[in-house]
Amino acid sequence: MPSHLALLSCLLVLLLSLDKFVLHYLKKRLFSGPRIPTGAPKSRRSMAAAAKWSETAMLVIDMQKDFVDPGMRSPMLVAGGEAVVPAVAEAVAVARQRGIFLVWVVREHDPSGRDVELFRRHHYSAGKGPTVKGLKGAELADGLVIKKGEYKLVKTRFSAFFATHLDSVLKTAGIKNLVIVGVQTPNCIRQTVFDAVALDYEKITVLIDATAAARPEIHLSNIRDMKNIGVETPTLEEWRR
Repeated sequence: MPSHLALLSCLLVLLLSLDKFVLHYLKKRLFSGPRIPTGAPKSRRSMAAAAKWSETAMLVIDMQKDFVDPGMRSPMLVAGGEAVVPAVAEAVAVARQRGIFLVWVVREHDPSGRDVELFRRHHYSAGKGPTVKGLKGAELADGLVIKKGEYKLVKTRFSAFFATHLDSVLKTAGIKNLVIVGVQTPNCIRQTVFDAVALDYEKITVLIDATAAARPEIHLSNIRDMKNIGVETPTLEEWRR
C-alpha cells in the first residue's frame, strides 16, 4: 500500500505540473496574438506607399525666369514667385525620391505673340516678349532641371489641360492623383486644379508654400477656394511626412 500511495502521489504531482504547462501554453497562444516577423508592417506600409506614389504625378507649373526672376524685368513677374523657388526644388526632390511622375509645365510662345492671349499680345514685338521659345526668360529658374524620364509640357493658356494632351499623357501613365506646385495661384494653378477636378482625378493636392501669387492675400484666398472643392492644401513639410 505505501508503494501504491507513493506512485499515486507522483502521478498527481506530474498531472499538476502538466496542467500548469498546458495552461501557460494556452495563455501564450490565446492572448499574446500571432507572432509577426520584425519589420513586416513597415514593409507592407512601404509597398502601399510605393503603389500610391506610382499613381501620382507632380505638375511643376511655370517656374520660368520671366515669372520668378526679378532680374529679368519681365512684365509677367509674379511678386511672390522668387521666394518659393527653394520649396519647389525641395518638393521636386521629394517627388523623385518617391518615384512620382514629374511633369514640367511651361509657357513657350511664338516670337510674334500670335499664340498668346489677346490681352497680352501688346508685350510682344520685334521677336521678343515674355517666355518666347529659345529666349532666356523661357528657361527654368536656376536650380530647377528636367531630368531623363520626366515630361515637359508646353501650354499657351492658364490651364495645363487646355488645348494640350496632358490628360492623355497622365491617364496613359495610370495617374490618378496630382500634386501641384509653381505659379501663380489665381491663374495657372487655379485653372489647372479646377480642370483636374472636372476630369475626375481622385486626389488633388496643392502645396501651399510651394505655390505663390503676387500678394499673400490673393494666394490664400485662392487656396481657400480650391480647398472648398475638395483639394488638399498641406504645407511641404506636412506632405513629405
